[in-house]
Amino acid sequence: MTPGKWVRIWNERLPGVPLTLLQVSAAEAPDLLRGSGADAGFVRLPIDRTGLAAIPLYTETTVVVVPKDHLVAAVEEVSTGDLADEIVLHPLDDTLDWESLPGRPALERPATTADAIELVAAGIGVLVVPQSLARLHHRKDLTYRTVTDAPGSRVALSFPDGEPTDLVEEFIGIVRGRTVNSTRGRAQTPPQPKQRKRPDAAGAGRKPAGKTAGKNPRGGSGGAKGAKGTKGGAKGGKPGKPRRRPQS
Repeated sequence: MTPGKWVRIWNERLPGVPLTLLQVSAAEAPDLLRGSGADAGFVRLPIDRTGLAAIPLYTETTVVVVPKDHLVAAVEEVSTGDLADEIVLHPLDDTLDWESLPGRPALERPATTADAIELVAAGIGVLVVPQSLARLHHRKDLTYRTVTDAPGSRVALSFPDGEPTDLVEEFIGIVRGRTVNSTRGRAQTPPQPKQRKRPDAAGAGRKPAGKTAGKNPRGGSGGAKGAKGTKGGAKGGKPGKPRRRPQS
């Protein structure tokens, strides 16, 4: 696995909580989690889920690793049928669920994927693996191409069975793409009652001038609506028509 993106997000959101990465083989990961050697880990399904929870994430593309001067390197993708004449290495730690292995088998199975990569570089055969493993064991003299009909590798995030801790829940959220404002998995703050705003001495809380409603302080029914420059006045009074003064 290459969890660099998720580690970066973790460091941005929880800068005071260090996240330590451990590199283990796919076969070792479940037992490491059961023994509390790690809080969470990426596994390749299927696994023995005894004592473990697993959240499926995605299915990874499968590729064939070949020397750069191999014929396969000249195309973008191949099928398992295209590998019929090739010696296809099958390491003991292979994570793909094959119904029928492609190509011709080697005389011996390499112990690990890393050993198989060395044999590919020596020109002894080719290797079909999940894409992330091809990237992990990258060499300048090797390349890889997509195998269209090979079984995919299902990747899941696993952790000890039961209610996950707050930090594990935080990491689950990062991996699943939750935003920093998501409340899922966190204690939610109960809603607070809304407080009515009180206008201050400067008139806070009033509507903007030009749309103020209410009574005219001199008794008219309008407000500032309609006033532009020096023209106009209180709504209800016609400009140019004097008001009648009360008789004393």
